[in-house]
Amino acid sequence: MRRDRPGRGGKDRNRQGDAGRGAPERRGGPDRRGGDAPSFRKAAGDLVVLYGVHAVREALRMKGRKMLALYATAAAAERIAPDATLAGMAPQIVEAADLDRRLGAGAVHQGLMLEARPLPARDLSEIENVSGVVLVLDQITDPHNVGAILRTAAAYAVDALIVTERHAPEFSGVLAKTASGGLEHVPIVAVVNLARAMEELGRLGYLRVGLDSEGSASLEDMVLSRPMALALGAEGAGLRRLTRENCDLVARLDMPGAIKSLNVSNACAIALSIATIKLRG
Repeated sequence: MRRDRPGRGGKDRNRQGDAGRGAPERRGGPDRRGGDAPSFRKAAGDLVVLYGVHAVREALRMKGRKMLALYATAAAAERIAPDATLAGMAPQIVEAADLDRRLGAGAVHQGLMLEARPLPARDLSEIENVSGVVLVLDQITDPHNVGAILRTAAAYAVDALIVTERHAPEFSGVLAKTASGGLEHVPIVAVVNLARAMEELGRLGYLRVGLDSEGSASLEDMVLSRPMALALGAEGAGLRRLTRENCDLVARLDMPGAIKSLNVSNACAIALSIATIKLRG
């Protein structure tokens, strides 16, 4: 399975209008004992697998991607029934053990799995300036961290998440589960060269703020303005040199306690909270 990253062009050629066509019909009823094994699709570059109640429910509600097949245990099918009906998806009833075999025993699937196509590609020029804030991830590769950042980004109505085409995790599976539905609400912009993307953001009028423990001043003390791009670096490595050089400001988070460093997803949440308060004033 490759990244949930559609081809370029920014337009979704497979909108939800035909999403329900070809979806597997309910098979075997609530009890599949003695029935056929579920016919899961094989991993492919244009196949995204979402699992867990929140990730699947938001995909069904938002209809931002073409959905191919919905698999659910009998109990989970009842739980998701209203959203599945509105999305035109008839769940195929499976056993929890079937999903364990497909996803791995460690996947917390909650009895739900959705096979779908990637979300449509986005370009920097297509970012809608609603909240006036975008996030830039400088080679953050851990899917749990990026998923948590997406969840926070959705909570703060961030306009877009900008990542590099390389050195970024797959936007499906565990990342989507950790994002708890946030993946469907935050546009993802994948760029080839992050330094050039930062330059373009500057030309588009964004105040580019890098978050770094060695920042020149606390984020709380800085004058912020919309639109703003908040750049976050990978844990340990931090912001790369060219990313820092293309920031208008490099800020730090001052911690009053004994521990002076935070997980990048936690730092993101605090920084967005500070920025939201300062931009409101």
